[in-house]
Amino acid sequence: MQWLYLGSLLFSIIGLITLDWRYKLAFWHDARRTAVTLSFAIMLFVLWDFAGIWFGIFFHGNSPYTLPYRIAPEFPIEELFFLFLLTYVTLLLYRGLGRWRHIS
Repeated sequence: MQWLYLGSLLFSIIGLITLDWRYKLAFWHDARRTAVTLSFAIMLFVLWDFAGIWFGIFFHGNSPYTLPYRIAPEFPIEELFFLFLLTYVTLLLYRGLGRWRHIS
């Protein structure tokens, strides 16, 4: 049960990678720019998370669906995968909608 959340995130990321490959929206359009964009966005969200943890707003809790490993107190390892998923899906939506608007 502990791998369920991470497994779901990885399954979703694989689906996004497949969409990206099929429609050449991000990594298959410009891999370097995509990597820089995602890295910068993830870094900002990690800083946001650490600020929320420091102020006592964010906490992990105890879930049977997550791994017991933490990068820092209250910062589970799955959070990095979630932040990648969040930023990647946003980038794909932005690029896909921009392409769709340009076509129609």
